[in-house]
Amino acid sequence: QVQLVESGGGLVQPGGSLRLSCAPSRSIFAINTMGWFRQAPGKQRELVATITSGGTTNYADSVKGRFTISRDNAKNSVYLQMNSLKPEDTAVYYCHVDRLRVSVRTSYEYDFWGQGTQVTVSS
Repeated sequence: QVQLVESGGGLVQPGGSLRLSCAPSRSIFAINTMGWFRQAPGKQRELVATITSGGTTNYADSVKGRFTISRDNAKNSVYLQMNSLKPEDTAVYYCHVDRLRVSVRTSYEYDFWGQGTQVTVSS
């Protein structure tokens, strides 16, 4: 079973920066769209940003101009650079993959989530 492993969360002051990373727990033949979602206490999980295998990106309006999503296809990894952080960015951030293929001999598998990493923006 493939797991997504996240790192990079923590406590930062308003205006600060953090970089989140996510990679699968084993080698992968192909990954389609990768992304980041977040869930604040008492709120629904929401999309933050996604990036396709071809590099097309999509951002929530609330993070445009502050967050940058990127990926390294050779490492099957996705990153989220978060700048100018605000207290309202405080949430658990989840990595997501919509579909992946472990090897050329296997079929696509769908809808993978990381375990979540806490981001707290506070002075």
